[in-house]
Amino acid sequence: MKALILSCNTGGGHNSAARAIAEEMQERGDEAYVLDYLCLAGEGVSRLVGDGYVQIVKKTPRLFGLFYKLGMVASRLLKKSPVYYINGRMAKYLDGYLREHPVDVLIMPHLYPAETITYMKRKGMKLPLTVAVMTDYTCIPFWEETDCDYYVLPHEALKKSCVRRGIPAEKLLAFGIPVAKSCRRNTSREQAREKLGLDTKGRYFLAAGGSMGAGDLSELVKKLLEGTAQEKILVICGSNRKAEQKLKKEFCKQPRVQILGFTTQMSLYLKACDVLFTKPGGLTSTEAAVTGVPMIHTAPIPGCETVNRKFFMKAGMSWSAITLNGQVEKGIQLMNDPEAVAQMVSAQKKQIHGDAVEKLYEFISGEIQKRNRF
Repeated sequence: MKALILSCNTGGGHNSAARAIAEEMQERGDEAYVLDYLCLAGEGVSRLVGDGYVQIVKKTPRLFGLFYKLGMVASRLLKKSPVYYINGRMAKYLDGYLREHPVDVLIMPHLYPAETITYMKRKGMKLPLTVAVMTDYTCIPFWEETDCDYYVLPHEALKKSCVRRGIPAEKLLAFGIPVAKSCRRNTSREQAREKLGLDTKGRYFLAAGGSMGAGDLSELVKKLLEGTAQEKILVICGSNRKAEQKLKKEFCKQPRVQILGFTTQMSLYLKACDVLFTKPGGLTSTEAAVTGVPMIHTAPIPGCETVNRKFFMKAGMSWSAITLNGQVEKGIQLMNDPEAVAQMVSAQKKQIHGDAVEKLYEFISGEIQKRNRF
Protein backbone atom coordinates (compact mmCIF):
# COMPACT_ATOMS: atom_id res chain seq x y z
CA MET A 1 0.00 0.00 0.00
CA LYS A 2 1.22 3.47 -0.88
CA ALA A 3 -0.15 6.61 0.78
CA LEU A 4 0.34 10.32 0.20
CA ILE A 5 -0.52 12.47 3.22
CA LEU A 6 -1.27 16.07 2.26
CA SER A 7 -0.81 18.70 4.94
CA CYS A 8 -0.20 22.44 5.14
CA ASN A 9 1.97 24.65 7.37
CA THR A 10 -0.86 26.56 9.07
CA GLY A 11 -0.21 25.44 12.63
CA GLY A 12 1.65 22.35 13.78
CA GLY A 13 -1.31 20.10 14.59
CA HIS A 14 -2.04 19.14 10.99
CA ASN A 15 1.58 18.15 10.41
CA SER A 16 1.76 16.22 13.69
CA ALA A 17 -1.29 14.18 12.73
CA ALA A 18 0.22 13.60 9.29
CA ARG A 19 3.49 12.34 10.78
CA ALA A 20 1.63 10.04 13.18
CA ILE A 21 -0.23 8.44 10.27
CA ALA A 22 2.95 8.06 8.22
CA GLU A 23 4.75 6.55 11.21
CA GLU A 24 2.09 3.87 11.62
CA MET A 25 2.03 2.96 7.93
CA GLN A 26 5.80 2.81 7.61
CA GLU A 27 6.13 0.63 10.71
CA ARG A 28 3.68 -1.80 9.11
CA GLY A 29 5.85 -2.03 6.00
CA ASP A 30 3.86 0.27 3.72
CA GLU A 31 4.96 3.42 1.91
CA ALA A 32 3.74 6.75 3.27
CA TYR A 33 4.89 10.25 2.40
CA VAL A 34 3.96 13.54 4.06
CA LEU A 35 3.80 16.47 1.64
CA ASP A 36 3.13 20.15 2.20
CA TYR A 37 0.84 20.22 -0.78
CA LEU A 38 1.19 23.99 -1.33
CA CYS A 39 4.83 23.35 -2.22
CA LEU A 40 3.56 21.82 -5.46
CA ALA A 41 2.89 25.40 -6.57
CA GLY A 42 6.29 26.54 -5.26
CA GLU A 43 7.88 27.00 -1.86
CA GLY A 44 7.07 30.71 -2.04
CA VAL A 45 3.35 29.92 -2.09
CA SER A 46 3.70 27.64 0.92
CA ARG A 47 5.64 30.28 2.88
CA LEU A 48 3.19 33.02 1.94
CA VAL A 49 0.16 31.07 3.14
CA GLY A 50 1.81 29.51 6.19
CA ASP A 51 3.56 32.65 7.40
CA GLY A 52 0.47 34.77 6.75
CA TYR A 53 -1.67 32.43 8.83
CA VAL A 54 0.83 32.32 11.70
CA GLN A 55 1.22 36.11 11.81
CA ILE A 56 -2.54 36.69 11.91
CA VAL A 57 -2.99 34.13 14.68
CA LYS A 58 -0.09 35.44 16.79
CA LYS A 59 -0.53 39.18 16.31
CA THR A 60 -4.27 39.64 15.73
CA PRO A 61 -6.10 36.61 17.15
CA ARG A 62 -9.37 38.56 17.33
CA LEU A 63 -9.15 39.20 13.60
CA PHE A 64 -8.69 35.47 13.09
CA GLY A 65 -11.77 34.90 15.24
CA LEU A 66 -13.72 37.34 13.06
CA PHE A 67 -12.62 35.48 9.91
CA TYR A 68 -13.76 32.23 11.53
CA LYS A 69 -17.23 33.66 12.30
CA LEU A 70 -17.52 35.03 8.78
CA GLY A 71 -16.55 31.60 7.49
CA MET A 72 -19.36 30.00 9.49
CA VAL A 73 -21.83 32.46 7.98
CA ALA A 74 -20.46 31.96 4.46
CA SER A 75 -20.65 28.17 4.80
CA ARG A 76 -24.40 28.50 5.39
CA LEU A 77 -25.10 31.05 2.66
CA LEU A 78 -22.77 30.19 -0.21
CA LYS A 79 -22.97 27.15 -2.43
CA LYS A 80 -19.21 27.25 -2.85
CA SER A 81 -16.84 29.46 -0.86
CA PRO A 82 -13.81 31.47 -2.04
CA VAL A 83 -11.71 28.87 -0.16
CA TYR A 84 -12.96 26.21 -2.59
CA TYR A 85 -12.11 28.21 -5.70
CA ILE A 86 -8.69 29.31 -4.41
CA ASN A 87 -7.71 25.73 -3.56
CA GLY A 88 -9.20 24.58 -6.86
CA ARG A 89 -6.27 26.32 -8.52
CA MET A 90 -3.99 23.72 -6.93
CA ALA A 91 -5.72 20.93 -8.89
CA LYS A 92 -3.40 21.07 -11.91
CA TYR A 93 -0.34 20.75 -9.67
CA LEU A 94 -1.72 17.85 -7.63
CA ASP A 95 -3.02 16.09 -10.74
CA GLY A 96 0.41 16.31 -12.35
CA TYR A 97 2.09 15.02 -9.21
CA LEU A 98 -0.26 12.03 -8.92
CA ARG A 99 0.27 11.12 -12.56
CA GLU A 100 4.01 10.89 -11.91
CA HIS A 101 3.68 9.41 -8.41
CA PRO A 102 0.50 7.27 -8.23
CA VAL A 103 -0.71 6.20 -4.79
CA ASP A 104 -3.47 4.02 -3.34
CA VAL A 105 -4.82 6.60 -0.90
CA LEU A 106 -4.72 10.33 -0.26
CA ILE A 107 -5.01 11.25 3.42
CA MET A 108 -5.70 14.89 4.29
CA PRO A 109 -5.42 16.21 7.86
CA HIS A 110 -6.20 19.69 6.49
CA LEU A 111 -9.15 21.34 4.79
CA TYR A 112 -7.22 22.91 1.89
CA PRO A 113 -6.21 19.73 0.01
CA ALA A 114 -9.70 18.33 0.64
CA GLU A 115 -11.06 21.36 -1.23
CA THR A 116 -8.60 20.67 -4.05
CA ILE A 117 -9.56 17.02 -4.49
CA THR A 118 -13.24 18.05 -4.48
CA TYR A 119 -12.53 20.36 -7.40
CA MET A 120 -10.62 17.55 -9.12
CA LYS A 121 -13.52 15.12 -8.71
CA ARG A 122 -15.92 17.58 -10.28
CA LYS A 123 -13.57 18.05 -13.21
CA GLY A 124 -13.34 14.29 -13.77
CA MET A 125 -9.69 13.96 -12.74
CA LYS A 126 -8.67 10.48 -11.60
CA LEU A 127 -8.17 10.06 -7.84
CA PRO A 128 -7.38 7.19 -5.47
CA LEU A 129 -9.23 6.62 -2.18
CA THR A 130 -9.54 9.98 -0.39
CA VAL A 131 -9.73 10.28 3.42
CA ALA A 132 -9.96 13.57 5.34
CA VAL A 133 -8.88 13.80 8.99
CA MET A 134 -10.38 16.54 11.18
CA THR A 135 -8.01 17.83 13.86
CA ASP A 136 -10.38 19.98 15.95
CA TYR A 137 -13.39 19.03 18.05
CA THR A 138 -15.81 20.85 15.78
CA CYS A 139 -16.81 20.87 12.13
CA ILE A 140 -14.94 23.98 10.97
CA PRO A 141 -16.32 26.10 8.10
CA PHE A 142 -16.26 24.61 4.60
CA TRP A 143 -15.74 20.92 5.43
CA GLU A 144 -19.33 20.46 4.26
CA GLU A 145 -18.51 21.64 0.73
CA THR A 146 -15.78 19.01 0.27
CA ASP A 147 -16.37 15.59 -1.29
CA CYS A 148 -13.95 13.08 0.22
CA ASP A 149 -14.70 9.37 0.35
CA TYR A 150 -14.45 9.36 4.15
CA TYR A 151 -13.96 11.76 7.06
CA VAL A 152 -12.20 10.81 10.29
CA LEU A 153 -13.75 12.62 13.26
CA PRO A 154 -12.04 13.40 16.58
CA HIS A 155 -15.01 12.06 18.57
CA GLU A 156 -18.38 10.36 18.17
CA ALA A 157 -20.08 13.51 19.51
CA LEU A 158 -19.24 15.40 16.28
CA LYS A 159 -21.31 13.14 14.03
CA LYS A 160 -24.60 15.01 14.49
CA SER A 161 -23.14 18.43 13.69
CA CYS A 162 -21.32 17.07 10.63
CA VAL A 163 -24.51 15.48 9.28
CA ARG A 164 -26.44 18.66 10.02
CA ARG A 165 -23.86 20.60 8.02
CA GLY A 166 -24.35 18.25 5.05
CA ILE A 167 -21.68 15.53 5.27
CA PRO A 168 -23.27 12.11 4.64
CA ALA A 169 -23.40 9.97 7.81
CA GLU A 170 -22.03 6.90 5.98
CA LYS A 171 -18.79 8.76 5.29
CA LEU A 172 -18.09 9.60 8.96
CA LEU A 173 -15.56 7.56 10.94
CA ALA A 174 -15.26 8.50 14.64
CA PHE A 175 -11.74 7.10 15.12
CA GLY A 176 -10.23 10.11 16.92
CA ILE A 177 -7.25 12.35 16.14
CA PRO A 178 -4.09 10.38 15.23
CA VAL A 179 -1.21 10.87 17.68
CA ALA A 180 2.36 9.62 17.63
CA LYS A 181 3.29 6.29 19.20
CA SER A 182 5.55 8.10 21.67
CA CYS A 183 2.43 9.52 23.39
CA ARG A 184 1.06 6.00 23.87
CA ARG A 185 4.16 4.29 25.23
CA ASN A 186 4.06 3.20 28.86
CA THR A 187 6.79 5.56 30.02
CA SER A 188 6.52 6.48 33.69
CA ARG A 189 6.95 10.03 34.97
CA GLU A 190 10.25 9.06 36.59
CA GLN A 191 11.55 7.45 33.41
CA ALA A 192 10.58 10.51 31.35
CA ARG A 193 12.33 12.82 33.79
CA GLU A 194 15.48 10.71 33.79
CA LYS A 195 15.59 10.84 29.99
CA LEU A 196 15.16 14.63 30.05
CA GLY A 197 17.62 15.20 32.89
CA LEU A 198 14.94 16.53 35.25
CA ASP A 199 14.61 16.10 39.01
CA THR A 200 12.69 12.86 39.55
CA LYS A 201 11.42 14.06 42.95
CA GLY A 202 10.43 17.59 41.96
CA ARG A 203 7.05 19.01 40.94
CA TYR A 204 6.78 20.49 37.47
CA PHE A 205 4.42 22.80 35.65
CA LEU A 206 4.72 22.66 31.86
CA ALA A 207 3.64 25.75 29.90
CA ALA A 208 3.28 25.10 26.17
CA GLY A 209 2.38 27.70 23.57
CA GLY A 210 1.79 25.25 20.75
CA SER A 211 3.92 25.09 17.61
CA MET A 212 3.76 28.89 17.26
CA GLY A 213 4.56 29.74 20.89
CA ALA A 214 1.29 31.65 21.15
CA GLY A 215 -0.12 33.23 24.32
CA ASP A 216 1.36 35.37 27.06
CA LEU A 217 3.88 32.88 28.38
CA SER A 218 5.83 35.58 30.25
CA GLU A 219 2.86 36.61 32.40
CA LEU A 220 1.95 32.99 33.00
CA VAL A 221 5.44 32.22 34.31
CA LYS A 222 5.49 35.34 36.51
CA LYS A 223 2.17 34.45 38.12
CA LEU A 224 3.23 30.85 38.69
CA LEU A 225 6.42 32.06 40.38
CA GLU A 226 4.40 34.42 42.58
CA GLY A 227 1.89 31.74 43.55
CA THR A 228 4.31 28.89 44.32
CA ALA A 229 7.45 28.36 46.35
CA GLN A 230 9.18 25.20 45.16
CA GLU A 231 7.51 24.00 41.95
CA LYS A 232 9.60 24.21 38.79
CA ILE A 233 8.33 25.61 35.52
CA LEU A 234 9.18 24.27 32.05
CA VAL A 235 8.28 26.52 29.12
CA ILE A 236 8.13 25.29 25.52
CA CYS A 237 8.01 28.10 22.95
CA GLY A 238 7.71 26.01 19.81
CA SER A 239 9.11 27.65 16.69
CA ASN A 240 8.69 31.16 18.15
CA ARG A 241 12.38 32.09 18.45
CA LYS A 242 11.56 35.66 19.44
CA ALA A 243 9.50 34.49 22.41
CA GLU A 244 12.19 31.99 23.38
CA GLN A 245 14.94 34.63 23.43
CA LYS A 246 12.76 37.11 25.32
CA LEU A 247 11.84 34.57 27.99
CA LYS A 248 15.42 33.35 28.40
CA LYS A 249 16.56 36.93 28.97
CA GLU A 250 13.70 37.67 31.36
CA PHE A 251 14.07 34.56 33.52
CA CYS A 252 17.79 33.85 33.23
CA LYS A 253 18.24 34.35 37.00
CA GLN A 254 15.29 32.17 37.98
CA PRO A 255 16.54 28.68 38.90
CA ARG A 256 12.97 27.35 38.95
CA VAL A 257 12.36 28.24 35.30
CA GLN A 258 13.67 26.36 32.26
CA ILE A 259 12.98 27.87 28.82
CA LEU A 260 12.94 25.56 25.81
CA GLY A 261 12.42 26.29 22.14
CA PHE A 262 11.23 23.81 19.55
CA THR A 263 11.48 20.21 20.76
CA THR A 264 11.03 16.79 19.22
CA GLN A 265 10.50 15.32 22.70
CA MET A 266 7.11 16.83 23.49
CA SER A 267 5.66 13.47 24.52
CA LEU A 268 8.40 13.03 27.12
CA TYR A 269 7.78 16.51 28.54
CA LEU A 270 4.07 15.72 28.75
CA LYS A 271 4.82 12.52 30.65
CA ALA A 272 7.34 14.30 32.90
CA CYS A 273 5.14 17.17 34.12
CA ASP A 274 2.55 17.25 36.90
CA VAL A 275 0.29 19.91 35.40
CA LEU A 276 0.15 21.22 31.83
CA PHE A 277 -0.83 24.73 30.74
CA THR A 278 -1.66 24.79 27.04
CA LYS A 279 -3.84 26.63 24.60
CA PRO A 280 -6.68 24.35 23.44
CA GLY A 281 -5.34 23.19 20.10
CA GLY A 282 -6.96 19.96 18.98
CA LEU A 283 -3.74 17.98 18.53
CA THR A 284 -1.90 19.09 21.70
CA SER A 285 -5.01 18.60 23.82
CA THR A 286 -5.45 15.10 22.36
CA GLU A 287 -1.79 14.21 22.96
CA ALA A 288 -2.11 15.38 26.57
CA ALA A 289 -5.30 13.37 27.09
CA VAL A 290 -3.76 10.23 25.58
CA THR A 291 -0.72 10.71 27.81
CA GLY A 292 -2.94 11.29 30.86
CA VAL A 293 -1.74 14.76 31.88
CA PRO A 294 -3.78 17.05 34.19
CA MET A 295 -4.49 20.03 31.96
CA ILE A 296 -5.30 23.72 32.30
CA HIS A 297 -6.47 25.29 29.07
CA THR A 298 -5.27 28.85 28.59
CA ALA A 299 -6.95 31.46 26.40
CA PRO A 300 -7.95 29.97 23.03
CA ILE A 301 -7.32 31.49 19.64
CA PRO A 302 -10.92 32.53 18.84
CA GLY A 303 -12.64 30.03 16.60
CA CYS A 304 -12.19 26.27 16.70
CA GLU A 305 -9.98 26.42 19.82
CA THR A 306 -12.85 28.03 21.71
CA VAL A 307 -14.96 24.98 20.89
CA ASN A 308 -12.08 22.62 21.75
CA ARG A 309 -11.79 24.11 25.22
CA LYS A 310 -15.53 23.88 25.79
CA PHE A 311 -15.54 20.24 24.67
CA PHE A 312 -12.69 19.24 27.02
CA MET A 313 -14.02 21.16 30.01
CA LYS A 314 -17.55 19.78 29.62
CA ALA A 315 -16.16 16.22 29.60
CA GLY A 316 -14.00 16.91 32.68
CA MET A 317 -10.78 16.47 30.70
CA SER A 318 -9.41 19.93 31.50
CA TRP A 319 -9.96 22.98 33.68
CA SER A 320 -9.81 26.60 32.64
CA ALA A 321 -10.85 30.12 33.64
CA ILE A 322 -11.62 33.38 31.85
CA THR A 323 -8.60 35.28 33.21
CA LEU A 324 -4.93 34.34 33.41
CA ASN A 325 -5.07 34.78 37.19
CA GLY A 326 -7.92 32.29 37.30
CA GLN A 327 -6.06 29.82 35.11
CA VAL A 328 -2.98 29.99 37.35
CA GLU A 329 -5.12 29.50 40.47
CA LYS A 330 -6.75 26.46 38.86
CA GLY A 331 -3.32 25.05 37.96
CA ILE A 332 -1.97 25.44 41.48
CA GLN A 333 -5.16 23.91 42.87
CA LEU A 334 -4.81 20.95 40.51
CA MET A 335 -1.17 20.48 41.49
CA ASN A 336 -2.25 20.04 45.10
CA ASP A 337 -5.40 17.96 44.61
CA PRO A 338 -4.62 14.29 43.84
CA GLU A 339 -8.31 13.37 43.81
CA ALA A 340 -9.11 16.00 41.15
CA VAL A 341 -6.12 14.80 39.12
CA ALA A 342 -7.35 11.21 39.25
CA GLN A 343 -10.84 12.25 38.14
CA MET A 344 -9.49 14.29 35.24
CA VAL A 345 -7.16 11.54 34.01
CA SER A 346 -10.03 9.04 34.29
CA ALA A 347 -12.24 11.31 32.15
CA GLN A 348 -9.46 11.62 29.57
CA LYS A 349 -9.10 7.84 29.32
CA LYS A 350 -12.85 7.46 28.98
CA GLN A 351 -13.19 9.98 26.13
CA ILE A 352 -9.86 9.78 24.22
CA HIS A 353 -8.62 6.26 23.54
CA GLY A 354 -5.45 6.98 21.60
CA ASP A 355 -5.86 4.20 19.02
CA ALA A 356 -7.09 6.40 16.16
CA VAL A 357 -4.10 5.78 13.95
CA GLU A 358 -4.44 1.98 14.22
CA LYS A 359 -8.17 2.15 13.43
CA LEU A 360 -7.47 4.40 10.46
CA TYR A 361 -4.79 2.06 9.13
CA GLU A 362 -7.01 -1.01 9.40
CA PHE A 363 -9.92 0.77 7.71
CA ILE A 364 -7.83 2.07 4.81
CA SER A 365 -6.22 -1.35 4.29
CA GLY A 366 -9.65 -2.95 4.11
CA GLU A 367 -10.98 -0.36 1.66
CA ILE A 368 -8.00 -0.73 -0.66
CA GLN A 369 -8.32 -4.54 -0.61
CA LYS A 370 -11.99 -4.16 -1.61
CA ARG A 371 -11.07 -1.84 -4.48
CA ASN A 372 -8.37 -4.18 -5.73
CA ARG A 373 -10.89 -7.02 -6.04
CA PHE A 374 -12.81 -5.15 -8.73
